[in-house]
Amino acid sequence: MLKLFYAPATCSLASHIALEEAGAEYEARRVDFSTAEQTKPDYLAVNPKARVPALVTDRGVITETPAILTYIAQAFPAAKLAPANDAFAFAQLQSFLNYLCSTVHIAHAHGRRGARWADDPAAHEAMKAKVASNMTACYELIESKMFEGPFVFGDSYSIADPYLFTVAGWIEPDGVDPARFPRIVDHRNRMTARPAVARVLAMLKV
Repeated sequence: MLKLFYAPATCSLASHIALEEAGAEYEARRVDFSTAEQTKPDYLAVNPKARVPALVTDRGVITETPAILTYIAQAFPAAKLAPANDAFAFAQLQSFLNYLCSTVHIAHAHGRRGARWADDPAAHEAMKAKVASNMTACYELIESKMFEGPFVFGDSYSIADPYLFTVAGWIEPDGVDPARFPRIVDHRNRMTARPAVARVLAMLKV
């Protein structure tokens, strides 16, 4: 059985929702960031990157959100979470996932984990000061150029949707005005009403 290592308020939410949407049989294992459990030997044996998510499969461990989402889509084809038979559409999907991972998430992390990039406290403050404008630019690109509607890639729900839902949860905490992004906010609201999303959000409150 699959085992997902997750933590609340992290990007692991996207993989968690995707597993529910796929109808996968899995175990969800919470990693306690408040005690730095992700840095302890037991968890490092699972994921030496000391990050979540990590998905344990019968063939080994998969890390990084785009990789886990892609695995879920391909392992559960009946759920139709990716355009498996269209090479171009699949590449577009990968482009979107990787933009969220490599650009949007990094811009967000500069406000909370500046120590990854600099030791100077003044540099940390400078990075925090740029978060709202950088994230606004990211959301503007998604809203105007990348989001088709009603889902990320039009009428077909895909693994891109739980990932965008996760990232859209950072709008207000990052000091971004949600009124500027009505399509993203509408998507976020509709996602919350999906049964799979509701089940995961309920689990996170326990």
